[in-house]
Amino acid sequence: NSTLRFTYGKVTGYTPRDAVVYQPRTTLAGVVAKATGVEPFVAPAALLGAAKRVPAAYLDAQLGSVPVDFLSTCDITGGNSGSPTLNGRGEVVGLAFDGNWEGVVSDFRFDPEIVRTIHVDAVYMRWVMDEVDHAHELLREMSLPVYTAD
Repeated sequence: NSTLRFTYGKVTGYTPRDAVVYQPRTTLAGVVAKATGVEPFVAPAALLGAAKRVPAAYLDAQLGSVPVDFLSTCDITGGNSGSPTLNGRGEVVGLAFDGNWEGVVSDFRFDPEIVRTIHVDAVYMRWVMDEVDHAHELLREMSLPVYTAD
Protein backbone atom coordinates (compact mmCIF):
# COMPACT_ATOMS: atom_id res chain seq x y z
CA ASN A 1 0.00 0.00 0.00
CA SER A 2 3.07 2.26 -0.34
CA THR A 3 3.02 3.45 3.26
CA LEU A 4 6.07 3.62 5.49
CA ARG A 5 6.41 0.58 7.72
CA PHE A 6 8.27 -0.03 10.92
CA THR A 7 8.55 -3.42 12.53
CA TYR A 8 10.56 -4.81 15.40
CA GLY A 9 11.41 -8.28 16.53
CA LYS A 10 13.95 -10.67 17.96
CA VAL A 11 16.50 -12.90 16.28
CA THR A 12 15.19 -16.41 16.79
CA GLY A 13 14.75 -19.67 14.93
CA TYR A 14 11.58 -21.73 14.73
CA THR A 15 10.20 -25.24 14.45
CA PRO A 16 7.52 -25.42 11.75
CA ARG A 17 6.78 -29.13 12.27
CA ASP A 18 7.98 -32.20 14.12
CA ALA A 19 11.73 -32.90 13.76
CA VAL A 20 12.33 -29.74 11.69
CA VAL A 21 14.30 -27.01 13.44
CA TYR A 22 15.57 -23.84 11.78
CA GLN A 23 18.40 -22.24 13.73
CA PRO A 24 18.35 -18.43 13.97
CA ARG A 25 21.65 -17.92 12.12
CA THR A 26 23.50 -19.42 9.18
CA THR A 27 27.25 -19.25 8.60
CA LEU A 28 29.90 -19.24 5.92
CA ALA A 29 31.03 -22.63 7.21
CA GLY A 30 27.52 -23.90 6.47
CA VAL A 31 27.59 -22.46 2.94
CA VAL A 32 30.91 -24.19 2.28
CA ALA A 33 29.71 -27.48 3.79
CA LYS A 34 26.60 -27.49 1.59
CA ALA A 35 28.37 -26.45 -1.64
CA THR A 36 27.92 -29.35 -4.04
CA GLY A 37 28.23 -27.49 -7.33
CA VAL A 38 24.66 -28.55 -8.16
CA GLU A 39 21.62 -26.28 -7.79
CA PRO A 40 20.51 -25.14 -5.30
CA PHE A 41 23.89 -25.51 -3.60
CA VAL A 42 26.19 -23.78 -6.07
CA ALA A 43 28.66 -21.39 -4.46
CA PRO A 44 30.97 -19.22 -6.60
CA ALA A 45 34.57 -20.40 -6.79
CA ALA A 46 35.78 -16.99 -5.59
CA LEU A 47 33.63 -17.30 -2.47
CA LEU A 48 34.84 -20.83 -1.73
CA GLY A 49 38.45 -19.70 -2.20
CA ALA A 50 38.03 -16.69 0.06
CA ALA A 51 36.39 -18.88 2.71
CA LYS A 52 39.75 -20.61 3.21
CA ARG A 53 41.33 -17.42 4.58
CA VAL A 54 38.90 -15.39 6.66
CA PRO A 55 40.37 -12.45 8.59
CA ALA A 56 39.57 -12.68 12.30
CA ALA A 57 37.70 -9.36 12.13
CA TYR A 58 34.85 -11.09 10.26
CA LEU A 59 34.53 -14.10 12.56
CA ASP A 60 31.69 -14.23 15.05
CA ALA A 61 33.08 -15.61 18.32
CA GLN A 62 29.88 -17.48 19.20
CA LEU A 63 29.47 -19.01 15.75
CA GLY A 64 33.14 -19.60 15.00
CA SER A 65 32.49 -18.48 11.43
CA VAL A 66 31.30 -15.53 9.36
CA PRO A 67 27.57 -14.96 9.98
CA VAL A 68 25.61 -15.08 6.70
CA ASP A 69 21.88 -14.80 7.39
CA PHE A 70 19.62 -14.56 10.39
CA LEU A 71 15.93 -15.04 11.11
CA SER A 72 13.81 -12.63 13.10
CA THR A 73 10.22 -12.20 14.21
CA CYS A 74 9.98 -8.94 12.24
CA ASP A 75 6.98 -8.66 9.94
CA ILE A 76 7.76 -8.40 6.21
CA THR A 77 5.72 -8.12 3.03
CA GLY A 78 6.29 -7.57 -0.66
CA GLY A 79 8.37 -4.48 -1.34
CA ASN A 80 10.39 -4.67 1.88
CA SER A 81 13.42 -6.39 0.36
CA GLY A 82 16.53 -4.34 0.98
CA SER A 83 15.12 -2.62 4.05
CA PRO A 84 17.79 -1.97 6.67
CA THR A 85 17.81 -4.06 9.83
CA LEU A 86 18.84 -2.06 12.88
CA ASN A 87 19.86 -3.28 16.31
CA GLY A 88 18.70 -1.66 19.55
CA ARG A 89 21.42 1.00 19.21
CA GLY A 90 20.27 2.03 15.73
CA GLU A 91 23.24 0.40 13.98
CA VAL A 92 22.71 -1.33 10.63
CA VAL A 93 23.26 -5.05 11.22
CA GLY A 94 21.76 -6.39 8.01
CA LEU A 95 19.19 -6.12 5.25
CA ALA A 96 15.80 -7.81 5.17
CA PHE A 97 15.32 -9.70 1.93
CA ASP A 98 12.63 -12.35 2.27
CA GLY A 99 10.14 -14.09 4.48
CA ASN A 100 9.94 -17.78 5.26
CA TRP A 101 7.48 -20.06 3.47
CA GLU A 102 5.34 -20.50 6.56
CA GLY A 103 5.11 -16.72 6.85
CA VAL A 104 3.25 -16.18 3.57
CA VAL A 105 0.04 -15.95 5.58
CA SER A 106 1.41 -12.93 7.49
CA ASP A 107 -0.07 -10.48 4.97
CA PHE A 108 -3.40 -11.47 6.53
CA ARG A 109 -2.52 -12.82 9.99
CA PHE A 110 0.80 -12.55 11.80
CA ASP A 111 1.79 -15.62 13.83
CA PRO A 112 4.94 -14.92 15.90
CA GLU A 113 5.52 -18.66 16.40
CA ILE A 114 6.26 -19.35 12.73
CA VAL A 115 6.52 -16.08 10.76
CA ARG A 116 10.15 -15.11 10.15
CA THR A 117 11.95 -12.46 8.15
CA ILE A 118 15.23 -13.52 6.55
CA HIS A 119 18.05 -10.98 6.78
CA VAL A 120 21.52 -10.99 5.26
CA ASP A 121 24.09 -10.13 7.93
CA ALA A 122 26.05 -6.89 7.44
CA VAL A 123 29.27 -8.68 8.43
CA TYR A 124 28.78 -11.12 5.55
CA MET A 125 28.08 -8.28 3.13
CA ARG A 126 31.32 -6.58 4.16
CA TRP A 127 33.27 -9.86 3.95
CA VAL A 128 31.99 -10.47 0.40
CA MET A 129 32.86 -6.91 -0.63
CA ASP A 130 36.35 -7.18 0.88
CA GLU A 131 37.42 -10.78 0.37
CA VAL A 132 35.38 -12.02 -2.60
CA ASP A 133 34.64 -9.00 -4.81
CA HIS A 134 37.60 -6.84 -3.71
CA ALA A 135 35.31 -3.78 -3.68
CA HIS A 136 37.80 -1.90 -1.53
CA GLU A 137 37.00 1.54 -2.91
CA LEU A 138 33.36 1.10 -1.94
CA LEU A 139 34.35 0.00 1.56
CA ARG A 140 36.62 3.02 1.92
CA GLU A 141 33.89 5.31 0.61
CA MET A 142 31.67 4.02 3.42
CA SER A 143 34.53 4.48 5.93
CA LEU A 144 34.69 0.73 6.54
CA PRO A 145 37.97 -1.13 7.09
CA VAL A 146 39.65 -3.15 4.35
CA TYR A 147 41.43 -6.27 5.60
CA THR A 148 42.95 -7.56 2.35
CA ALA A 149 45.53 -5.96 0.09
CA ASP A 150 44.39 -4.27 -3.11
